[in-house]
Amino acid sequence: MSRTNPIQVVDLFAGPGGLGEGFSSHLSDGTETFEIKVSAEMETSARSTLRLRAFYRLLKRDFPEALEDYYHFCETADVAKPYTERSYSAWRHADNEAQQIELGTSEGNTRLDKLLEHRLDESKPWVLIGGPPCQAYSVMGRARNQAKSDYRPENDHRHFLYKEYLRIIQRKRPAIFVMENVKGILSSTVGGNQMFPQILRDLADPDAAFGESSNGPKYRICSLVDEDIYESGADPDSVSPKNYIIHAEKFGIPQARHRVILLGVSEEYLGAVADHKLVPSTAPNIEEVIGQLPPLRSTLTRQADSPELWADVVKQHLAELAEACRARKSSEKNEVMLASKLGILANSFCSNNWTNGGLRMLKRPEWSGKTGTHLDSWLHDPQLRFWLNHEARGHMSNDLRRYVYAAVFAEINEGSPKGHHDFNLPGLEPDHKNWRTGKFSDRFRVQRAGIPSTTVTSHIAKDGHYFIHYDAKQCRSLTVREAARLQTFPDNYFFLGNRTQQFHQVGNAVPPLLAQQIADIVARILRSGKNPGTPVKLPTKQLRMFETES
Repeated sequence: MSRTNPIQVVDLFAGPGGLGEGFSSHLSDGTETFEIKVSAEMETSARSTLRLRAFYRLLKRDFPEALEDYYHFCETADVAKPYTERSYSAWRHADNEAQQIELGTSEGNTRLDKLLEHRLDESKPWVLIGGPPCQAYSVMGRARNQAKSDYRPENDHRHFLYKEYLRIIQRKRPAIFVMENVKGILSSTVGGNQMFPQILRDLADPDAAFGESSNGPKYRICSLVDEDIYESGADPDSVSPKNYIIHAEKFGIPQARHRVILLGVSEEYLGAVADHKLVPSTAPNIEEVIGQLPPLRSTLTRQADSPELWADVVKQHLAELAEACRARKSSEKNEVMLASKLGILANSFCSNNWTNGGLRMLKRPEWSGKTGTHLDSWLHDPQLRFWLNHEARGHMSNDLRRYVYAAVFAEINEGSPKGHHDFNLPGLEPDHKNWRTGKFSDRFRVQRAGIPSTTVTSHIAKDGHYFIHYDAKQCRSLTVREAARLQTFPDNYFFLGNRTQQFHQVGNAVPPLLAQQIADIVARILRSGKNPGTPVKLPTKQLRMFETES
């Protein structure tokens, strides 16, 4: 596992590279354990981010004298290219590594196959990672689909994109694979049949999944948090689906992100398969992770905006809410505290000369960004002079009213206000026909101080209602950088595309620090070597030559 012979990695459905970042950053004896040979992502902006990060890693590893080119691009507006003449070869390498490929299409599959044919040395152990798109499995996605009268799950190709991942397993036989998806995959059904048991069976025996006779090793599908291991031929009921759910906050990630992650180990490498569980650790809370980033104000949308106008609008909302709360003359302790806190904030609220941030924001000594936790060495980059992707989005006045109220309410009640029962002051009820049914009772959610955040999802790209900042004085939703920190992306990870695309990338990713812990398990298993007496498997190229000669 020296630098001259790192373990090969292929990353499919890579997004902005969360899984790949975790594997790429894993070290053995001070050198990188893994090397990404190919990463594939179909969405243009995510692929741009993926390629830029590959460029950074290559420079850091092989051309540190040219690393300034990366920082110059990140920190300087209107720089069209991240490379100069001295770093162009690294850029070309990154461009070849991070490919824009739509898997599941004839063209995309052909391109990937050719790339693997040329870049992957199948005579050596390699690792496949990735997370097939989850929209068809997510609870929210399924709810949207059910509202469509002509929707048929069996006709939705997204249910079967995992087979593009499976196709590579069956043809190329990685020593280990890591596949991630949403919890909804455990309950998803197609044509009346549950998808998860079928996925387990397919992954354990890829040949049978494609109706072919066995010509390669099968796989054990391991839980990363329990003793459960599924093997080919077993009843899927022999394992508990919930034991394949990773609760990220139990492993040092400052976010209650619950995802299904499957660790598939070839039967050739079962010597260390018993050592397949993550080691629990304490998660920092959201205040520790984002509390020392520069405070920002939101902006006003659909009306004139300035720091003073923004402050006046929020101040007026606070004064009206405080008055309405006092008018109820409740003696309940929290109601009294709520009225008092709203009134105090109304009297003191101001813009503090805060800006709304930006794609690049110069660092200042008073906002160190330090967390005081194990995350500091992971997140912080002393060479980076700017905060990247730290820009507050604009909000309409009536949403600012709800945000500032919700933040104060959460501070007092240790929980976000829910539905019309808690949003019961004038001007708080949204114009939503289902508001009083209870179906959208958590439509507005504060990310509370003192605990890990809730799951950062791609929905954050749509609006900030689920991601209200705990600090009522900032009266806004989270920024891309704040969301990225909760996902454990290092501060020098620069997200490209417009802000909506940046949010999508962050919300869809695997936390890199969690991925690094999984990479450590993968490295341990591969370090043990093949089982004694395991037959040598011919690489695909040699196998085809042998079959032709026969």
